[in-house]
Amino acid sequence: MIGLALAVAALAGGFLVSRDFVRRKLRYVDAVRKPSAPLIAGAAAAAVVLPVALLPIVTVGTAVAFGVGVAGGVASGRSAPPPETPV
Repeated sequence: MIGLALAVAALAGGFLVSRDFVRRKLRYVDAVRKPSAPLIAGAAAAAVVLPVALLPIVTVGTAVAFGVGVAGGVASGRSAPPPETPV
């Protein structure tokens, strides 16, 4: 049960952080507009987190969930308008 909650938290955290990062920092970068950008970002994120899967509670599924969350966040962040900046 704890492993499932950890996977859901990794999925949601990866989605929210990557979407915010793409909206704020990468809005003028042309490479993020390519169709393969979410797949590359998700695979890279999962590969970075994969060594953490050696811990007892964290599994490979958690790493994959994090990668899927990052890929979804990149795809969502690039299609959304940038957040309003206060004047």
